[in-house]
Amino acid sequence: MPRKRIEISLSADEQARLDALLRKGKVGARVLKRAHIVRLAAAGKPDAAIVEALGVGAVTIWRTRVRFAEGGLERALYEKQRPGAVRVLDEGGEATLIALACSDTPHGEERWTLSMLAEGLVELGVVETISADTVGRVLKKTRSNRGGSTTGVSRR
Repeated sequence: MPRKRIEISLSADEQARLDALLRKGKVGARVLKRAHIVRLAAAGKPDAAIVEALGVGAVTIWRTRVRFAEGGLERALYEKQRPGAVRVLDEGGEATLIALACSDTPHGEERWTLSMLAEGLVELGVVETISADTVGRVLKKTRSNRGGSTTGVSRR
């Protein structure tokens, strides 16, 4: 069963914002592709012509038309914010991790490893489980250098 075609008509303000967006050139590829779809659809081009001109699938054009009908130009161009994953370490947990990484290494070890830091956080009861990858990402975010010869303080 064919879907009902959703027409797109832009107000003068929406047309101006769309033109400015297309001229700017500093937007993501998806937003730019959707902007071109909206522009061509508003000009009355059939979906087959848009597919041919932009090299996108018919479903992409359909979704863009539906999103325009749901919420206008902004909804057609930009995705909704996604919730993302829950943080494993809160600020206190991150502070504990940094303090642990800056502390003396366990007996017989030359430097902390990410696995040892993850095990240390579990032993301290900060988290039930945590991966070494997560520990590495948190330390990278803080620009911490575990085991390096410098503390990260500027020599000036």
